[in-house]
Amino acid sequence: MHGPGSASWLLVTLCAGSGAYCLLRMRSRVEEQRRTAGGEALMGFGMAVMALPATVVQPPRGVWLGYAAVFAAAGLWMAWPALRAPRHLHHVVGALAMVYMSAAMVAAPGGHAGHGGTGVPVVTGALLLYFAGHVLLSGARLAPTGAVVAVGEGAAGEGVAGGGGGPGGWADRPELVRVCRLAMSMGMLAMLVLMS
Repeated sequence: MHGPGSASWLLVTLCAGSGAYCLLRMRSRVEEQRRTAGGEALMGFGMAVMALPATVVQPPRGVWLGYAAVFAAAGLWMAWPALRAPRHLHHVVGALAMVYMSAAMVAAPGGHAGHGGTGVPVVTGALLLYFAGHVLLSGARLAPTGAVVAVGEGAAGEGVAGGGGGPGGWADRPELVRVCRLAMSMGMLAMLVLMS
């Protein structure tokens, strides 16, 4: 999983920054936003730790087993809302991707994931396609369409709780939530590329 030093540090920064923003989103006035933000914060910080350069930390295999257990539990916890609202399915896929990468770290000699064989494994390829599609779709949703949204208003179904001032204001801005999810999908995509 560990790439070149500077690329790893950029990935760590991207994921930790996304996780920190998700922690701030947990102050939202909207209960669903708070619950979703908690899972996304776990994901962001988990990805940041996984992306640390091997020269900084090289945890024993038991740590990766613990990682797999934590993200398997998170995936199960996120599966219930996904059954009721399919838009939450992305979080389940993300948690399962973390379980898969953790298992790859356990199986890899010296704790460095990468199959070292002939071609990309099927699961890695499927996850690469999924996250590449999510990045493209999220980026397209961020592209300006000509309509201006006033502060405190959001796109239909985004659940924005108020203007830019209070504890829930800027943390509930739908465009910032989309940027955060886009950043984490880009991070996941980069980590999967390093695996292949």
